[in-house]
Amino acid sequence: MPNILPATTDLVFVDTFRVEATLGEDCWGRARAQPVAISVYLHLHPAFLQTAGRTDDVRDSVHYGHLAKEVARLVRAKSESVQPAFDGPDALIKAVSDAAFVLAGEAAAAARVVLSVPKMVLLASGFSVDATTVKGVPNVVTEKKVLVEDIIIPVLIGVNPPERESKQRVIVNITFYEKLEAGGPVNYREIVSKVAKVCRCSLLLVYRRLVADGSHNQQEIEATSYLTLEKFVMDIVRSSCLASDKIEAVTARAQKPSALSFAQSSGVEITRRREVFTT
Repeated sequence: MPNILPATTDLVFVDTFRVEATLGEDCWGRARAQPVAISVYLHLHPAFLQTAGRTDDVRDSVHYGHLAKEVARLVRAKSESVQPAFDGPDALIKAVSDAAFVLAGEAAAAARVVLSVPKMVLLASGFSVDATTVKGVPNVVTEKKVLVEDIIIPVLIGVNPPERESKQRVIVNITFYEKLEAGGPVNYREIVSKVAKVCRCSLLLVYRRLVADGSHNQQEIEATSYLTLEKFVMDIVRSSCLASDKIEAVTARAQKPSALSFAQSSGVEITRRREVFTT
């Protein structure tokens, strides 16, 4: 069987460009500027960089330095305007994609923008939106996924006697795949709260609900018991898929760092489409 070779591609990118921007509420529910990392992957028409590769002249390419400056300029201009807040991560991604297309001109075919906002979700180490926009009239988003990264959950899980006596850390990562039809933004804070209820542990719930009304205590919220990661992850996938009509599919991964002595972690990853739980 012949090896499947990659297609011809030309790409100019800026990886993890750090700015400060207001994207609505942070993890504490306050609308204020927060650290944001922006990665821009500008897909050019095939073989566009052939000329620059021959002439060794940056003027025959799309200057990634100019791309970084344009991203910084539009974020700064927004922060200094009458309405300094972007209307959520999607608005910033659109602004960056549009700016990249203007800079690249006819050379641009598509732009993938990854927006990382580490302070968006409480007790998760990262929150990022990854969207690809194809240039056109109008420009069209063709792919979008949202990642909630490294949620640390203390949980009773496992079949061995010691695992039934003490909670262990489970690291959870969830990837949401959104439908691309028109509709309002997905409230991922609310979705993560629902997932937390399924796991009966504290994510946003411990601050937004426990502290707010005192109706639950920490022991009640964390009182959970699973024999397998398979059941634990499937509960997360099911809850996440059904949390919003705009969620088309979910991948959830759970890892136990303490399960095996000579392995960094062991884990389970499950991907399901929403239709699996609605039909």
